[in-house]
Amino acid sequence: MLLPFIVLIGAMFLMTRSAKKKQAQAVEMRNQLQPGTGVRTIGGMYATVKEIGDETVLLEVAPGVHAVYAKNSIGAVLEDAEYNRIVHGDEPGDVVPDDASSLTEAADEAAEDTTEGVKADLTKKTDAAEGDKDGKADGETEAK
Repeated sequence: MLLPFIVLIGAMFLMTRSAKKKQAQAVEMRNQLQPGTGVRTIGGMYATVKEIGDETVLLEVAPGVHAVYAKNSIGAVLEDAEYNRIVHGDEPGDVVPDDASSLTEAADEAAEDTTEGVKADLTKKTDAAEGDKDGKADGETEAK
């Protein structure tokens, strides 16, 4: 009879212990904030940390747009690569060239690969060659 109560108290102890660990990790993460760090709020907004106060954080949510948030509203601190991938759409493999010449060279090579061996038919087709059987031009219908 006493065994179920002991099991229940043990389960409650384990659950509160794991919750306290998660809270301690969240407090540590929020204390590690630095200006320039990319963050996600608990509401799902991505922003960059500009200033850090005792209980508040100044976030830049868009270029030139700043908002003050409570430190508790910071849900995650993101690495630079992850923040840039999410916010700016940067892919890790994407490399932007210094000039556009390499872009046009790649496009020219791709166009040459697709048109090899294909010749355009530039001859003018006549109505007889198109095979008009009923004598109607394209788009004409019978009027009643």
